[in-house]
Amino acid sequence: MCGIIGYIGNNDAYPILIKGLKLLEYRGYDSAGIALINNENLLSVYKTKGKVSELETFISQKNISGTTGIGHTRWATHGEPSQANAHPHYSSTETLALIHNGIIENYSAIKEKLKAKGYSFQSTTDTEVLILLIEHIKISNNLDLLNAVQLALQEVIGTYAIAILDKERPDRIIAARKSSPLVIGIGNQEFFLGSDATPIIEYTDKVVYLEDEEIAVIQKNEPLKIVTINNEPSNPAIKKIELDISQLEKGNYPHFMLKEIFEQPESLFNCIRGRINADNNHIALSAVIDHKEKLLAARRFIIVACGTSWHAGLIGKQLIESFCRIPVEVEYASEFRYRNPVIDEKDVIIAISQSGETADTLAAVELAKTRGAFIYGICNAVGSSIPRATDTGSYTHVGPEIGVASTKAFTGQVTVLALLALTLSKEKKIIENSIFLETIKELYNIPEKMKEILEQNEKIAALSQIFTYAHNFIYLGRGYNFPVALEGALKLKEISYIHAEGYPAAEMKHGPIALIDNEMPVVVIATNNSLYDKVLSNIQEIKARKGKIIALVTKGDKIISQIADFYIELPATLENLDPLITAIPLQLLAYHIAVCKGMDVDQPRNLAKSVTVE
Repeated sequence: MCGIIGYIGNNDAYPILIKGLKLLEYRGYDSAGIALINNENLLSVYKTKGKVSELETFISQKNISGTTGIGHTRWATHGEPSQANAHPHYSSTETLALIHNGIIENYSAIKEKLKAKGYSFQSTTDTEVLILLIEHIKISNNLDLLNAVQLALQEVIGTYAIAILDKERPDRIIAARKSSPLVIGIGNQEFFLGSDATPIIEYTDKVVYLEDEEIAVIQKNEPLKIVTINNEPSNPAIKKIELDISQLEKGNYPHFMLKEIFEQPESLFNCIRGRINADNNHIALSAVIDHKEKLLAARRFIIVACGTSWHAGLIGKQLIESFCRIPVEVEYASEFRYRNPVIDEKDVIIAISQSGETADTLAAVELAKTRGAFIYGICNAVGSSIPRATDTGSYTHVGPEIGVASTKAFTGQVTVLALLALTLSKEKKIIENSIFLETIKELYNIPEKMKEILEQNEKIAALSQIFTYAHNFIYLGRGYNFPVALEGALKLKEISYIHAEGYPAAEMKHGPIALIDNEMPVVVIATNNSLYDKVLSNIQEIKARKGKIIALVTKGDKIISQIADFYIELPATLENLDPLITAIPLQLLAYHIAVCKGMDVDQPRNLAKSVTVE
């Protein structure tokens, strides 16, 4: 993986490709490249290790003419980041060039077969194996490129989103997908290709999402043609996408991450808008309205997710179990799919993914479907794979998230889970009306309380300067705030590269307390809730061992704020909505520590925004 862009039409391809690659940088990558068929029908590949800006410099003196081209940003899977391993990859005759997201699992066996036939390899990637296989089938069977691709893809095992140029057919791009997203934009006598809609939206709002094992023949001045790998015709559904291009720009913020942290009051309001009525006494979730009987009859809910979405799922578990009295399990999607889980038609699977393309979560959904479970998706990206694979679900509607470290997607997911839990408990007639109304009203007030926290940005920035020395952090929370401790630690790890671990506060004494000394920063979420006294005791244990306490406390706190070395005051809220408040200062703390350390906040090393491989 990571980012794909393509263009064919009557305009110069190079400016569109380079701009598209820059818009795809948010996905995370380590090298970049483009392939162009120039005006003399020569197929040229230019690629470099590093940033797109380095690719631009490398290409500056090259022939960049031509109206057909493909581009790629690579996040290394097979082979280290290098110019040789970067995409696109030539075929051995240099008449074909291919870009690829995904993993070819049986590449090693195919590679040995090709070596036996005399092929040599310039890289250590699985992608080069694929383009050489396609070329071998094409030449040895005297086939058209489309037919060669169809036969090759029947032979490979794994996942792919690919785009191929053919020097012999400069008016055509062949593209295909399986378990890795690919979007085709339809313009005015031109086509665009993307791993998502981000690099396309500036040019057209009409797109086609390729389905698994579909191949697109994208030809200049011809209608879009889609067939399966078995050569069965497919009728593409053209969708209209709604995305404000300004949402893909930083505006006056130095980083997308900071912009997205500050967008949370608005994004949370957008998440609840149209779902909570003006009188704050009713919630309408279309998924529950349309599938009420199935959801209410659920024997249990199983939440499958990865990373930040898994943390949101842990909060959702507490919300659903508390409000609905239905058992909930939270599973790492990557483990769930491989452990032969016990699932049947009485189970509801809740799949949570920011991008809607998370490979492990999508595979978990497909597994659960084969067992007859009902699937509810929670996602931010409209039209992505997980919403299309689920029976129903809810979009978070928080807007595009460009920073690799998720912020507003997390609070959006927690909000949707709260809405779902409240709606189901009301339908089951087990929640007291006073509690239902109180929670709705408070949820509606959360955006304003988020703004109060954001007003402390400068204070948190100053506090962050103190802790740039740290090599380790511990985050502690209890109840609804334990998953927030996990999320806070994850944010710090992702962007500052400081080792950090989140724990339930009471578990600290069962091991992690051995790490406490006078140089160990310990972030404790100590808001005024039913576990306040318990957390106070845990803080005393840390203080006795000279740990440095950074406490999140409720405004007006007179006890923990006096004990802690540093504290951040937060507005009061309901205990079950606390994560929507406590997550924000931890996002800011991680952000400012990373900035103080001079890190690339939006594109941290080794990470990708949309994890479309295992």
